[in-house]
Amino acid sequence: MFSLCQIVGRFNRARASRLTLPHFVCQTPLFMPVGTQGTVKGLTASQLEDIGCQIILGNTYHLELRPTSDLLHQLNGLHNFMNWPRAMLTDSGGFQMVSLLHLADITEKGVTFQSPVDGKPMLLTPEESIQIQNRIGADIIMALDDVIKTTITGPRVEEATYRTLRWIDRCIAAHKRPHDQNLFGIVQGGLDPVLRDICVKGMVERNLPGYAIGGLSGGEDKNSFWRVVAQCTAALPEDKPRYVMGVGYPLDIVVCSALGADMYDCVYPTRTARFGTALVPEGVLKLKNRDMADDTRPIDPTCPCMVCKNYTRAYIHCLVTKDAMGSQLLSYHNLYHMMQLSRDLHSSIVEERFPKFVCDFLRRMFPKGNVPEWVCDAMEVAGIDISSCCSPPSSCQENDSKYVSE
Repeated sequence: MFSLCQIVGRFNRARASRLTLPHFVCQTPLFMPVGTQGTVKGLTASQLEDIGCQIILGNTYHLELRPTSDLLHQLNGLHNFMNWPRAMLTDSGGFQMVSLLHLADITEKGVTFQSPVDGKPMLLTPEESIQIQNRIGADIIMALDDVIKTTITGPRVEEATYRTLRWIDRCIAAHKRPHDQNLFGIVQGGLDPVLRDICVKGMVERNLPGYAIGGLSGGEDKNSFWRVVAQCTAALPEDKPRYVMGVGYPLDIVVCSALGADMYDCVYPTRTARFGTALVPEGVLKLKNRDMADDTRPIDPTCPCMVCKNYTRAYIHCLVTKDAMGSQLLSYHNLYHMMQLSRDLHSSIVEERFPKFVCDFLRRMFPKGNVPEWVCDAMEVAGIDISSCCSPPSSCQENDSKYVSE
């Protein structure tokens, strides 16, 4: 078990910390790129190091299908297999209950998937999930939880919440490498504050190395999203990392960090790159648009990344419509953008200028002052005055920006 969160700075609920993992010392808040099967699409391991990536996320379900955890174990783990010297986190495979529900059958024993590779059934129990992750060898491993869409209501939410608590005990019992792999529990409960409270208290009682807030980013409204994050972060231990799963929009990360979260992951930066979209301080820039064809500016004039230093929007416009190199360059830029956001969040908290950072961030994204109402509500709870960013003064607009609606 690592030395948990060493808090090095804070502003109200927001905190900057240092996580000492077996393979790397990380600074939070941090964003983790998703490398489903041992690769972040479009980037080499050395490029990920260059842009400042601290942790890569791998997918247990997909890695077990191919190349298999047995092979990874024979090759001294996923780190060695993909030549990645820094930290890794593997999910439990539970998310596939939602994303591959047409292939899955969920019972108390576990989840039976129909393999998309050969059609054969594959039973994933809490014990098997942990055993697979023990063989893969990531620094942080996730407990198998009963995942449902946040838009589901009724008895299924309660069933999933209590099953997640029963399964965490089975995961703890199955974990054979607690000294070099850190097991995180996942707080479920849908959008029900009572069930979230029951689950977070149950997880905290297990005294785990860290905790995740699961079941979000699945179609719920933003008002419900931030309130669940605020409720859970307020109830989780101060000295343990807090991971909001599946969050990748920069605005969401800034809001969640203000509410006291530390870690995030999402395919969004690389997936949107493959569709020709770049992340910029103002929101997004669609490089496929015709007006990019003769634009000789870099993607983001304020960005020091390799792509912005060397290539124009016009050049990348030509590539994204015809050549795979375009999505690779955009993936590099987008992940650099996310790593820079992580660094800026950390330094602004440590240097006691976090409120100014938040206001500057919102002014760039919402130059007309039309900050979404849910952001204003969240910042009020976080104790950050953003009235100077809003128009008219001291009020927020209900309409979201072009970026948020992407």
